[in-house]
Amino acid sequence: MVKNIAILGSSGSIGQSTLEVIRSLRPEFKVAALSVSSDIVKLKQQIGEFGVRLVCVRDEKNAHRLRAQVSSSVKILCGDDGLKELVKDKQIDQVMFAVSGSAALSPLISAIEAGKDIALANKEAIVMAGPMIMRLAKKHKVNLLPVDSEQSAIWQSLGAQNTEDVRRIYLTASGGPLRNLPRNKFKQVTIEDVLRHPRWKMGQKITVDSATLMNKGLELLEAMFLFNLGVNKIKILIHPEALIHSMVEFNDGVVMAQLSVPDMRIPIQYALTYPKRLKNSLAGIDFYSLSKMHFEKPDLKRFPSLGLAYWAAESLGTMPAVLNAANEESVNSFLNRKINFLTIPKIVEKVMRRHENKVNPSLRDIIFADAWAREEAMRLVH
Repeated sequence: MVKNIAILGSSGSIGQSTLEVIRSLRPEFKVAALSVSSDIVKLKQQIGEFGVRLVCVRDEKNAHRLRAQVSSSVKILCGDDGLKELVKDKQIDQVMFAVSGSAALSPLISAIEAGKDIALANKEAIVMAGPMIMRLAKKHKVNLLPVDSEQSAIWQSLGAQNTEDVRRIYLTASGGPLRNLPRNKFKQVTIEDVLRHPRWKMGQKITVDSATLMNKGLELLEAMFLFNLGVNKIKILIHPEALIHSMVEFNDGVVMAQLSVPDMRIPIQYALTYPKRLKNSLAGIDFYSLSKMHFEKPDLKRFPSLGLAYWAAESLGTMPAVLNAANEESVNSFLNRKINFLTIPKIVEKVMRRHENKVNPSLRDIIFADAWAREEAMRLVH
């Protein structure tokens, strides 16, 4: 039976990797729908190759341009409402959330309420509203399958075990492009330096987050919500080789780890094919050439963003949404050369200190906190 997949964010690195996986697994999988923010050139190519008849372009002007370039048989939606309509389509079996940032929250809720299985590569939506999303997934009997290599590793290492059997989780991090750079040189760091990740090819925002270690902080919150664990049970471990993607230590002292080469197509494929493990042509680890693996404790003084994420994890409520929103705006300002690298965590911290946390928030509270934090962050940028 063919599984129909919708890919939100098909022009980004995760979206394109998902299409690569589907190419290798056809005819068991079919691309039923695609969405992009504005890249209609790439979207048009994907429509032609995969015969897609349902797409969404968030940017309204580019959606109009695309209508003049493709067959009238292609249904083109636009904007946030278009995304919510797309994920509800009856032909779709599973939705790959490869869009970055908080824009994923609303369509994710719509997809869950429509009963669609979720392959989740977006961490920001879970960070913002994790408890609410997990309750919804349980209510609608939806499989929420993590795609982030670290979360996928935890999921695979846990297996059928209960989280009550877990002593701790080790969430691994490569350390990012600035791992060996002295703190006194951070002021001179350029955008080009930050985007030169040693292990992964990713989008710009997530690569900056890897350099500040905020990405690992967001994954800390994500793991708490996905696996129903307290912050005290999650330890972050710098592992520059990026071969162990995370580990679970059980109460009896046994540690289960998931190892693979650093290639996002591996966790993407498992999220699409679960519970099967289908063959592929991707490289495995050559253990004979592997002489050493290194592990380090993260330095919160050099990377204060990680400490801010721990603060949000201990506070919960609307604080994770504020952390995420302030960080998104600060990173975007850095990429647009409005602030320097060291200013990113300073702005996030100031916004968090000014926030009045709401402990048991509604969705409306979360959206309000997100908007407030963005406005506050941009005020500080200017």
